[in-house]
Amino acid sequence: MTRNKIKLGQRGETLASQILKQHGYQIIAQNWHCQEGEVDLIAQKDKKWIFFEVRTRRGKSHGTPEESLTPHKRARMEVVARHYLGEYAPDMDMDWDLGFIAVSMSTTGSLQRITVYPGLDAIPWNAQLPHERK
Repeated sequence: MTRNKIKLGQRGETLASQILKQHGYQIIAQNWHCQEGEVDLIAQKDKKWIFFEVRTRRGKSHGTPEESLTPHKRARMEVVARHYLGEYAPDMDMDWDLGFIAVSMSTTGSLQRITVYPGLDAIPWNAQLPHERK
């Protein structure tokens, strides 16, 4: 992965974390890894845990962030979430879901939109940071 792509992804994850905090989510973990993969953000709100995948795209040449979430990636997200829960909350009956955050930037790097899907099949909501800088 190129350095620019890594920086873009990190910027998207930082923006996503800020938005979640502004909307009352507590960030439990960021970039948690296991043998099966990684989860970008683990957040909690109203006793519900959500395992978020964050996808950031600059321009439209590679499609939208939503188009990049394949069925294979959805399945991998669930495996990683179950691994986390099995390791850190094996005896707890927790309410949890898989979520997705789409971050779109212009080709010059300015923020165009952040769309939060609090569940993969949930109704999304759009958020914007008031003073996002490059």
